Amino acid sequence: MLPEWLEVIVLGIVEGVTEFLPISSTGHLLLAEHWLRARQSDAFLIIIQGGAALAVLLAFKARVGRLIGEWRTAAARDYLLKLAAAFVLTGLGGLALEALDFQLPDTATPVGVALLAGGALFLLVERLVRSHTRETVTWSLAVAIGVAQLVAAVFPGTSRSGATILIALAMGLNRSVAVEFTFLLGVPTLLAAGALKLAASLRHGEAGALAWDMLALGSAVSAVTAFLAVRWLLRYVQTHTFDVFGWYRILLGGAVLLPLLLA
Repeated sequence: MLPEWLEVIVLGIVEGVTEFLPISSTGHLLLAEHWLRARQSDAFLIIIQGGAALAVLLAFKARVGRLIGEWRTAAARDYLLKLAAAFVLTGLGGLALEALDFQLPDTATPVGVALLAGGALFLLVERLVRSHTRETVTWSLAVAIGVAQLVAAVFPGTSRSGATILIALAMGLNRSVAVEFTFLLGVPTLLAAGALKLAASLRHGEAGALAWDMLALGSAVSAVTAFLAVRWLLRYVQTHTFDVFGWYRILLGGAVLLPLLLA
């Protein structure tokens, strides 16, 4: 087994690289824990997402600055309201899951299935929807993206960014616009999820069980790697489709499920 600090660095890298790529950070973290024979708490896995969320603010600092500075204009206010609506929709669903004491699965099977299904859908949507020319996020799109984000939280391996980008592409949204809205929506979503999980730990007297130094290390590593991943994807989608992520998901999902089927 790896020393805990090295295990945390590996998990931080996995979180940062996969949080905003449409390949499922939760699924990759569960698989990484399985292969490392490690088991961090759900609180750890959720809280280190905050580092990745803060990295998005840095990557989109110009866009965020314009939205804040021009919030009185109709265009900026409309965009912010749609972000808020999608966030609230996801947040209400997340609170419901918290009340039901929803837990992530410990087995790799549902992750493999979700990776396969999501990969096939990406390839299908890229072939069926030829016109990704819509430049504006409509209210129907904002609601659909909020619902997709909630569905991804229930099925590990689906990918929050993957589900939201997929539904946006299916509704004809431009790839770059879809990525921007999805990533900006991820900031309050991930920060709120981390804050709620931390508050729950404090409320239940579990704060002493949290390794704060390891949380800080994992969050810092995820922030750095997420920033690099986001900057790369923003350039990539300007000239490429999401096919490579579809094939990656299918190959990884098959690699996860094949040993289980042969066992």
